[in-house]
Order: sequence, then C-alpha cells, then structure tokens
Amino acid sequence: MPSQTSTRTDELRRLSRVKTIPPATAQPLGEAMVEFFRQSVSRRQTKLTKIAEAWLRLIPETLSDHCALESFHRGTLTVLVDTSSHLYELKQVLLAGLEEQLLLACRGAGVRKISLKPGRWYEGGSDSDRRLRFS
Repeated sequence: MPSQTSTRTDELRRLSRVKTIPPATAQPLGEAMVEFFRQSVSRRQTKLTKIAEAWLRLIPETLSDHCALESFHRGTLTVLVDTSSHLYELKQVLLAGLEEQLLLACRGAGVRKISLKPGRWYEGGSDSDRRLRFS
C-alpha cells in the first residue's frame, strides 16, 4: 500500500502539471520590425535628412543655433525659434529671398511652406545650460 506522503506528492505533481499554463510562443519580431522600419521610419527619415541638410546649408549659423525643425506635415515645415528677436530676424531673412531658396532646395522632399513659431525645445536659459526637453 502506497504511503500517504507519496500519494499526496503525486497528487500535487498532477495538479501542478494540470494548472500550469505553458508560456505562449510568440512569433519572432525580426522580419516585422525590419518591414516597419522600411515603411515608416526610413522613408520619413530620408525626407527629413534632405530638409535638415538644406536648412543647415542655407540658414546662417547664428540663427540656426536658435531654431529647431519641429515637424513636417502635408508640405508644411514647422520651425521652432527660441526667442522673439531671433524669430523676427529669421522672418526677415526668409522674406529677403532665403525662403524661396529653401523651397527650391527641398522641392524633392515636398516642402511647400515654412511656418515659424515661437517655442523652446530645450530646458535651461544659457547656451551652456541647454538640455533637450522630451515632452
């Protein structure tokens, strides 16, 4: 006759085996991630790279340090400018003919309009104290 301890142990093993849910097997993400990157990120990044290169090449460095390309949507490039004086100066430079040059340089990327707006993309007040803000 089996001992009561071994019967209890066998019963616990059986319960453990029956009640334990095996971990779900997931499909590998490698191919899906590569396809997502190819469709979503790579295409957009190519356009923005062309726009950023043209911006850095044409906009004077003294103004470029105070600007950040915020977004590009439906042909409109939105640019953040950190102070009102730099915003005014950038508007004047664009009106003097630089906007037309930028639109021509970025025609392949689909830029049709440049919109300037005041705002900061960093925290801190001085140039040495700037830290990117993620919000």
